Amino acid sequence: MTTTLKYRNELKFFINQHQYFVIRQRLKNLMKQDDHVGPTGEYHIRSLYFDDVNNKALHEKLGGIRDRSKYRIRIYNVSDKVIHFEKKIKFKDYIAKVKVPLTRAMYDEIMAGNYEVLNNPLKPLMLELYNEMKQKLLRPKVIVDYVREPYVCENGNVRITFDKELRTGLHSHDIFDKNLEPVRAIDENLIILEVKYDEYIPAYIRTALQLEGLNRQSASKYVICRKFLKYNTWEDY
Repeated sequence: MTTTLKYRNELKFFINQHQYFVIRQRLKNLMKQDDHVGPTGEYHIRSLYFDDVNNKALHEKLGGIRDRSKYRIRIYNVSDKVIHFEKKIKFKDYIAKVKVPLTRAMYDEIMAGNYEVLNNPLKPLMLELYNEMKQKLLRPKVIVDYVREPYVCENGNVRITFDKELRTGLHSHDIFDKNLEPVRAIDENLIILEVKYDEYIPAYIRTALQLEGLNRQSASKYVICRKFLKYNTWEDY
């Protein structure tokens, strides 16, 4: 792809409920909430992650490869009003994201195995996905489901999110399935704190976070949820 990428810093931490309440209380006085939140100050995210026939994304993450990428379809609040096919790119300690909108009809075609809907030379990411599906057998692997509470700050373009109730859809691949009952993927006391920023975190936010005392983690939600699939070896997928 030739799209100009904007790379950002990304830090991830596991925090417990007590840490969550303390940090959230501090941030509420320093940052504003994302415009997309509902009455509870949260929104729901559901993603369908893809991987190729060799499970490249999974193996690269487990193998500690620093420069890697993965693909996913993402929706919000279990609605088909906004559907994006995304590519998340990791380069050294930075991340970037490229996305293209899908219609519900396009999603249905992709899930039915008709990848020709992505064969669009005018849209680089669509064409890349089409080639990955035809040549490397990129296919749906697992649903990742959670609730996000986001805070933003213009200084440093900082975005801090609390991701709660991480669940996996196990072997289901239909993110619009009304009967889907995702299974909790991590301890119910744990929340994933993500900190994204461009070049710096303002000192007052860094002080509020007290990052030095937190447990930084590298396991992705995709990997955590893949581990819940019933087979014991990745080669079975």
